[in-house]
Amino acid sequence: MKAVTMLRRRSEFFVFLDSVRSVKSEKEEQKEEEQLSPCEEYLQVLLQMKMTSADQFDNLEKHTQWGIEYLEKYTKFVKERSEIETNYAKQIRNLSKKYQPKKNSREEEESKYTFCRAFLTTLNELNDYAGQHEVIAENLTSQIIAELSRYLQELKSERKSHFHEGRKAQQHIESSWKQLESSKRKFERDCKEADRAQQYFEKMDADINVTKADVEKARQQAQMRHQMAADSKNDYSSYLQKFNQEQNEHYFTVIPNIFQKLQDMEEKRIERIGACMKTFADVDRQVLPIVGKCLDGMTKAAESIEPKSDSKQVVESYKSGFEPPGDVEFEDYGQAMKRTASDTSLTNPREAKEKSAGKSKGKLWPFIKNKNKLSLKLGSGPEDFSHLPPEQRRKKLQGKLDELNKDIQKEMDQRDALTKMKDVYVKNPQMGDPTSVDPRLSEIGQNIEKLQSEVQKFEGWLAEVEERMPSKSDTHRRSGLYETQNNTTVGNNCAQDRESPDGSYTEEQNSETQVKANINPNPTSTTPEFDDEFDDEEALPTIGTCKALYPFEGHNEGTIAVAEGELLYVIEEDKGDGWTRVRRNEDEEGYVPTSYVEVFLETNAKGAMTYI
Repeated sequence: MKAVTMLRRRSEFFVFLDSVRSVKSEKEEQKEEEQLSPCEEYLQVLLQMKMTSADQFDNLEKHTQWGIEYLEKYTKFVKERSEIETNYAKQIRNLSKKYQPKKNSREEEESKYTFCRAFLTTLNELNDYAGQHEVIAENLTSQIIAELSRYLQELKSERKSHFHEGRKAQQHIESSWKQLESSKRKFERDCKEADRAQQYFEKMDADINVTKADVEKARQQAQMRHQMAADSKNDYSSYLQKFNQEQNEHYFTVIPNIFQKLQDMEEKRIERIGACMKTFADVDRQVLPIVGKCLDGMTKAAESIEPKSDSKQVVESYKSGFEPPGDVEFEDYGQAMKRTASDTSLTNPREAKEKSAGKSKGKLWPFIKNKNKLSLKLGSGPEDFSHLPPEQRRKKLQGKLDELNKDIQKEMDQRDALTKMKDVYVKNPQMGDPTSVDPRLSEIGQNIEKLQSEVQKFEGWLAEVEERMPSKSDTHRRSGLYETQNNTTVGNNCAQDRESPDGSYTEEQNSETQVKANINPNPTSTTPEFDDEFDDEEALPTIGTCKALYPFEGHNEGTIAVAEGELLYVIEEDKGDGWTRVRRNEDEEGYVPTSYVEVFLETNAKGAMTYI
């Protein structure tokens, strides 16, 4: 009975001990949990810092990408500006080229006027102005576009490198964190296993019904678990220390360095954009002095225009050298007039032709007769420029002489050079054969002789023109012839002479008609017979007379040569085509320009006129 009581008390004691141990275990676990909570809190803070670091990397990645895109945007802007400058310069050059004077005779004529030269200068300056815009485009391309394109590649590579380094550091700290978490969980697990093993051992040790071997086994198991927990604790402590060190280095060294590199990269990018914007303005500023010179050249060209000088050039260009005609003579129709020979009329047709040819001035008039109608044909001017007015002819001859003299001078310079070369060859035969120059010297000599003969020819024509040019001291001479009623007395009355287009003077009769004495062996024959030079018409009666105001050569078919002051019969008046048909004698008749003659039509024209 006593033994049973002792066993019951022992059992109650172990139950109480187990309850105390359980309470103690709960308190210890709670205490351990309270001891681990600061660590967990610290780890939680580290986790938040890690997440914050990752967020900052994302923000920086977005911002730096936007910065690169903005730099590309600015590069595209400068490229488009360069294209605009290139196209503008091309259009300006095309405009300048379009309005450049063509290579023809008109260019020489335009170069005489100051406003034409000013416009040509403006076009040349405008071409230079376009060149400056091309310089702007080239500088924008070389100094900004090329530099930014190269820098963009470097910037992208640098940014990629920095973010790769940041991600690598982030991955490393995350890997350390995972190792720490793993060691912590292992330590926690081993501690719990050690506690359970210890509780099991104590329970077995308190149980009197358990064999000693089971108790020893439980004790060994508890010791092993405690050893494993101690090892896990050491590992956890080691990893924790390592993580804290790496984390400190990560957040205070690695990440700040990466952020600093990104900040430096961003500052360089902004600085490069600012430098490019400054270069953008400097490129324009560099060409401003030259552009200003171009504009100054245009202004000077505009200021060099001289209206009076240009108007004088017009006068000189179209100055003919003709003298204005004298007063129109008074024709007295109150007296009976007979057509007698005039002392000043050209009665010899051949002499009239020679005189008209010698004093020829007017243009060539190539006409072809077709049923009393004439048509104008284009012809080329003669070598002596006789188709031009005296003043213009003089200028042309003088210009031709200047050209010939230049050619002669050029040939003489070549001759002198070859002569010197020949002398060198004579003194130094090893340098060349002196006789090899002779053919060229002979050729140049012939050319010089030919040019000199041309000069003499043109000088003769120029002297002829200058002799015929009227001087300011020339005065009009007046003379006139009046016919008496018996057709034998010739008097002077209200007659004047006229100046021909080439400046020569001839006397003019006051009579309406020119009467040519014709010795007729048959006195009863009063009506002459005319040989009609126009085969398809009969001889026409005279309807008046005319006086030639200017000489006319009459080279072409259907025309007749007249001399200045010559009196002729009018057989057909102007029908609106600018031509008057005249007759000199029974053998010669033809057309002359109406503007070259002064016509006197008879009020009662007879069928024919007789020669006395």
